[in-house]
Amino acid sequence: MKPNTIWAAYFSATNTTKQVVTQIARRLASQTGCPLETFDFTHPQVRKEPKTFSPGDLVVFGTPVYAGRVPNLLIKYVASVQGKGALAIPVVCYGNRAYDDALIELRNTLEAGGFHTVAAAAFSCQHAFSDSQNAGRPDISDLTIATGFADQVFHKVENLAAPEAPVPVKGNDPIGPYYTPRDRYGNPINILKVKPKTTDDCTQCGHCVAECPLGAIDPEDAHLIPGKCMKCNRCVRVCPQHAKYFDDPNYLYHKTELEDQFSWPRKTPELFL
Repeated sequence: MKPNTIWAAYFSATNTTKQVVTQIARRLASQTGCPLETFDFTHPQVRKEPKTFSPGDLVVFGTPVYAGRVPNLLIKYVASVQGKGALAIPVVCYGNRAYDDALIELRNTLEAGGFHTVAAAAFSCQHAFSDSQNAGRPDISDLTIATGFADQVFHKVENLAAPEAPVPVKGNDPIGPYYTPRDRYGNPINILKVKPKTTDDCTQCGHCVAECPLGAIDPEDAHLIPGKCMKCNRCVRVCPQHAKYFDDPNYLYHKTELEDQFSWPRKTPELFL
């Protein structure tokens, strides 16, 4: 079975998922000789309308992992994407703790939307919260594995006469609950309503407003965040004045916990074919 078009489709607030998905898709395009297209649905304007693919497409479809699942503020849009018989490779990127049920959730959602999943992968990448946990990942080793994975997918698809059963992946079905961070006494920590603060260094340049994946920041005053925040840290990373920051104690405790407990051992990509 030869696809007509290879797609790199992803939500990637801090560009880690983008790197992994693009590496796989670019290699598949090279191997198949098919054109490579990109569907970056990170920006909220792109998610205004559901995307529809075609039966001849092979879509590398990536999302980050938040609390062991596909982000709850993203899953509804992912479910609206129409596969129309396209082949898909679900890919999740997580911050070295665990991807829990995110991969099987993404696989099931794509299958329900009309895709045929033929392979899947989970990559450990730099955590969105942290500058140190898994810093620099995906690195050259990860991207080399992504290239080899694409070669394996190419050979599988090349010899595929017709779509098969959904690719087997790790995870619970039905899907389990979101991961709950806890304090040092074992009490649950809830950071759902936490939002970043803004220092007086802010010049109202509008970078954070334009880049926020949820369109949550007030375009008239970047100090205000009336919309929902997914803690992706895109605003923190793109601010030229370094004026955005988080100071919520529970958020900072959880961030430190991730850095202290889940930075090592280095988790290697898990591939499913």
